[in-house]
Amino acid sequence: MKIEEEIKQEKFSSQHQKAVINLIYTANWLVSRQQDFFKPHNITGQQFNILRILKGQHPKTISATEIKARMLDKNSDVSRLLDRLVAKNLIIKKACPNDRRAADVSITEEGLTLLKTIDKQQADIDHILSLSETEAKQLSDLLDKSRGS
Repeated sequence: MKIEEEIKQEKFSSQHQKAVINLIYTANWLVSRQQDFFKPHNITGQQFNILRILKGQHPKTISATEIKARMLDKNSDVSRLLDRLVAKNLIIKKACPNDRRAADVSITEEGLTLLKTIDKQQADIDHILSLSETEAKQLSDLLDKSRGS
């Protein structure tokens, strides 16, 4: 459905304004679909992002500061997210021996198992945009360009 129909607005001041509105609307639509996807796994998209970061580091630990730097959502409350993942036994958080204020974080076997389960369904969420490989690459390239990359 076209953005004009979705938001019931026919006029935009420019194609640039329309593109920005469409991008914001689509980003929120994607976040909503991701929430639905992760709900049966009892995690959020932000928690999944942390688990993927930790899986990439496995078996090494990583600091909470470095996790935050790598997250897709830079405004995340990483401490709170980590505490929730600890409560679910998906990660381990230990005080850093060199800096008691910092924490070393690693993924548990339970966390790795959850990611394996999600991996089996990952194509469902990855193909939510209904784009061909060529179109997906083109969109990704345009988004990179729009951020000045």
